[in-house]
Amino acid sequence: MLSLKFISEKPELIVSRLKIKNFDAKDLVKQLTDLDALRRKLKSELDTSQSVVNKLSREIGQYYQQGKKEDAEMARKQTATLKEDIKELAPRLGEIEENIQELLVQLPNIPHDTVPPGRAAEDNLIVREGGQMPVLNKDALPHWDLARKYDIIDFELGVKITGSGFPLYKGKGAKLQRALINLFLDTAVESGYTEVMPPIAVNEASAFGTGQLPDKEGQMYHVTADNLYLIPTAEVPLTNIFRGEILSLKDLPRMLTAYTPCFRREAGSYGKDVKGLNRLHQFDKVEIVEIQHPDRSYESLERMTRYVEKLVTRLQLPYRIILLCGGDMSFHSSKTYDFEVFSAAQNRWLEVSSVSNFESFQSHRMMLRYREVDGKLYPAHTLNGSALALPRIMAALLENNQVEDGIKIPPALVSYSGFEMIS
Repeated sequence: MLSLKFISEKPELIVSRLKIKNFDAKDLVKQLTDLDALRRKLKSELDTSQSVVNKLSREIGQYYQQGKKEDAEMARKQTATLKEDIKELAPRLGEIEENIQELLVQLPNIPHDTVPPGRAAEDNLIVREGGQMPVLNKDALPHWDLARKYDIIDFELGVKITGSGFPLYKGKGAKLQRALINLFLDTAVESGYTEVMPPIAVNEASAFGTGQLPDKEGQMYHVTADNLYLIPTAEVPLTNIFRGEILSLKDLPRMLTAYTPCFRREAGSYGKDVKGLNRLHQFDKVEIVEIQHPDRSYESLERMTRYVEKLVTRLQLPYRIILLCGGDMSFHSSKTYDFEVFSAAQNRWLEVSSVSNFESFQSHRMMLRYREVDGKLYPAHTLNGSALALPRIMAALLENNQVEDGIKIPPALVSYSGFEMIS
């Protein structure tokens, strides 16, 4: 979330920048600045009253020692009156602070200056394109038919075991899935990321810290008996490793990677591009996360984007990198690049990665700070990226590499999969 100090100091800037996200923040910012002024007034009154009580309490003892009973009694009465005032002020201050917190979590992160205006995907900007478009014969099959033909993914068994959106990989399909995960992890480690194997369920504080709670879109799987949440991405546990921590300058950047299954309810997406692997409730993903100094976080964003580009290039997939417009960005991102690969049999582009800089938005939520050379504490910047999400990568690989006698495996995966062809 945005800091209350920043909102109170730069209300016009916030209202103006959030227009890029098509968010009208005027009333919300006004409420917050008014409440903050009242909060500071009550806090000052409370601190002053408590300070006088402390002073009078010391004086009462001195008066009694000096035999000044009348002065002591007057001080006792003053103290009693002030304590009653404190009893009224403290809960009022607490209530105002709760109201401020409720409003703060409704305010999106402000977009970076380079984010273009726009309302939807058609307003996004294509930054770069690469790879060769495959040429398929006229009877080429979409990946769900290829999965059935070569018996590598069973969607019906997944429905039987769990439900729609939970596919079952088997045989060479399972091996190819594992090969992708290992390739992505090994490449991340070679590039300086530390591999972590985190929990796939998190508590409420962790889900709040990275912005998944409040769950405005109903995407989280909630284990109600234990009040835990299944993670929608490894970003959540990886970033929360640093929740409440104070890092030194030599600690930055912290670069982590993890493979996890991911769980998303995909509420409201029924009937919308859901066939095959296009949209799942459970899927595998390798994530990269960085905790960085604010002065270098946009360098990190570009470096992370180039890293993801290297992955899709190794897989020999046609791709494009898209800078999201304000209206297509997430609630908590300051700037996001999406990666799409072309899935030839479907004749469509499929999103396989988002790489984002959240600046200090998550750090304010989770009290993640670093100590600057002046000794003061400042919120760190957090970044993350999908490197990569597997389902649509698998879909494009199967469709783009189909030939008459099977499906060719890209050279980068052969040593991991142990085979060159699915047939």
